[in-house]
Amino acid sequence: MENMIYILFICMFVPLLLSLPLVQKTSRRVMAFLLIGICAALLISEVNGLFLRLLGYNAEYVTTTVTPATEEIIKAIPVLIYAFVISDNRDKLLSSAFALGIGFALFENTYILITSIDAVSIEWALVRGFSTALMHAICTAAVGYGMSFVKKKKKLFYCGTFALLLMSIIYHGIFNMLVQSTDWLKYFGFVLPLLTYVPVVISLIRRYKNRKRGEAAE
Repeated sequence: MENMIYILFICMFVPLLLSLPLVQKTSRRVMAFLLIGICAALLISEVNGLFLRLLGYNAEYVTTTVTPATEEIIKAIPVLIYAFVISDNRDKLLSSAFALGIGFALFENTYILITSIDAVSIEWALVRGFSTALMHAICTAAVGYGMSFVKKKKKLFYCGTFALLLMSIIYHGIFNMLVQSTDWLKYFGFVLPLLTYVPVVISLIRRYKNRKRGEAAE
């Protein structure tokens, strides 16, 4: 069904949007970015579809050279706007950007599941959940976290923002190339997001505990 992506968008977006005013204020920002991520996924599906048609439906070429750029740029735009207009708080930017990436991946995974139901499996779900979805969140979160530094350094505005976008695009592109390889490298691609995610989470937990100890000592 050609309208399936719009049907899925309405079914996912509308209930979450209606519940937004009812959630606690502390959670509302994260949920709003989750919704923005879903919107970004719908927009990117149209953009990537256009490039796919222009490049003769060469899916492998598009997913390794085009989609990393289009997806990371479009995902980063709301984060950049939030950083420069609303707040450059590091914790807020990190959680908001991560939520945006998760919203994007949630919509993308669900659409692939519905349209390719006969080809999916438990292994597919594990890879999409722990690998691809995490990759999307990590790339966007890296931009958000980096913007908390760039925003405070005016001389880094242009080059810093460009560097953050380039970093996320390269990471995304490397991931796509690895998981599409035919040898053992694809397995390294599958675990690459986890190898990035786990040390970062451990570092953040340690920083949070140290901050709490400092506050308690005062």
